[in-house]
Amino acid sequence: MIKFYLLGKNLSMPDNTRQDLNAKLQRLIETIDIANLLTAPLTESINELLTISASSLNSEEASVLVGEDLNHDLQFLTAIGSVADQIIGITVPAGKGVAGFVYSSGQPMAVADVGGEETFYAEVDRRTGYSTQTILATPLRYHSEVIGVLEYVNRRGEPPYQPFTPEEMDTAAIYADAVASLVNAYKAAKLLRDLGQKVISSDEDFDIDEVRSWLSELRSSEEHRERMELAVMLREIASRGEAERRLCREILDALLRYSRQPDESSFLSF
Repeated sequence: MIKFYLLGKNLSMPDNTRQDLNAKLQRLIETIDIANLLTAPLTESINELLTISASSLNSEEASVLVGEDLNHDLQFLTAIGSVADQIIGITVPAGKGVAGFVYSSGQPMAVADVGGEETFYAEVDRRTGYSTQTILATPLRYHSEVIGVLEYVNRRGEPPYQPFTPEEMDTAAIYADAVASLVNAYKAAKLLRDLGQKVISSDEDFDIDEVRSWLSELRSSEEHRERMELAVMLREIASRGEAERRLCREILDALLRYSRQPDESSFLSF
């Protein structure tokens, strides 16, 4: 039996309350798993754009940094290049480096030689062993909000590297618009996933061992796998264009009207 703890007291729930909670938790877990299914393809799509754009700019390394908290720190979300695996997850403190300036100002910036740039944040190079010499950074703007930074480092080939040109800054801005949309979608899916994980991992609210056991059984069930497969199919169809998205919505609306249970289609209803 799932139990709640209130003011230090162990309160067992009636069977009907437990069943209701089970149903709501199941919808919550399904939503978390759908968010997990969404984040991986989004990062893959961002990496594809990084590869294409870096090639067009003749750049050796490219990365995406996103704002992580109210302190305006930046964190490397994804990257391509020789040290990509090392920099993912590294945090750049608020206002530090070229990326920090671009994030706070909303203005692009190109640096021909970081050795003469006071704002350059050398900690990333120290941690990875990489030698940054020239940078092009442009803001990732979703609607009117700057949500991150798209950054290109060095040219392909051997130094000394040619500086990035104003025309290339314009090209990077075009790619940044596409990347920003993907980053915004990623952050929304991640927020949903993190919120759900926080809810189900709270030792203060649940008998956590029992909940984890229940979740394991749920995720291994055939019904849950089928629902996740349906979510993936829906995502694939909807990603093909506006007409397909409109068709998906019409079909889902019709199904919800037929089932007469639209309020139970999402964990957000409780």
